[in-house]
Amino acid sequence: MSLKSLATIENWPVPTAAAGVVRADGTVAGTHGPVGRRFPLASVTKPLAAYAALVAHEEGAIDLDEPAGPPGSTVRHLLAHTSGLAFDEHRTTAPPGERRLYSNAGFEQLGEHIARAAEMPFAEYARQAVLEPLGMASTSLDGSPAKDGVSTVEDLLRFAAEVQVPRLLDPRTVAAAMTVQYPGTKGVLPGYGHQSPNDWGLGFEIRDGKSPHWTGAASSPGTFGHFGQAGTFLWIDPVAGAACAALADRPFGPWAAESWPPFTDAVLAELRAA
Repeated sequence: MSLKSLATIENWPVPTAAAGVVRADGTVAGTHGPVGRRFPLASVTKPLAAYAALVAHEEGAIDLDEPAGPPGSTVRHLLAHTSGLAFDEHRTTAPPGERRLYSNAGFEQLGEHIARAAEMPFAEYARQAVLEPLGMASTSLDGSPAKDGVSTVEDLLRFAAEVQVPRLLDPRTVAAAMTVQYPGTKGVLPGYGHQSPNDWGLGFEIRDGKSPHWTGAASSPGTFGHFGQAGTFLWIDPVAGAACAALADRPFGPWAAESWPPFTDAVLAELRAA
């Protein structure tokens, strides 16, 4: 079956877009657009970097609760955006665990921490730990592990299939990544304003009851994933038993906030009807 709802990306006010859906059993439910084209991911880089961090944890290279980042912070704090680091500056603006301060700097310090532990550049560790085993040959995490990844819809569907039915990690580790860390923590969801609570797992944002949000009104509260300022997103809805990736070449803005939720609702409706 090919999902007709995916073709609605043709209505997005962007030069180029591609999208696809993969079910929890690994079957691709449908794709549309140039799914083999490489797009900058922006912050959709973070879930890939987080998965590499979880592999490093399972391998014993790092521990989630060992010190990392600013004083008092741990690897877990960095993954959950509660280290207290500023958004794009390597300076501390709050004590660890107090607020959900979305931080690119936190993921950059996470990458540096893993690179030291693994004794290799983070991008190379991520390639060996995640990208190569999953056959993500068109994906690279060179530069900032917070925002400089490049990938294709085809590769992101491979990753989303792995997250739904893990082969590289213990399923319990992945379940923790989609479980709220530091429950009740307030903060700003970039592009969508203050959320109370602003729930995150380990490198994945969790939808819960957030409003407004970039996923759909029909998305389950357990939906998790990430969107990026490059006009990109990846969500995984465990109730629907499916994941959707969409990449575009226009920066996030009002067009995305208006287009993405009804697109997601249309995809979910078609999946339910199948």
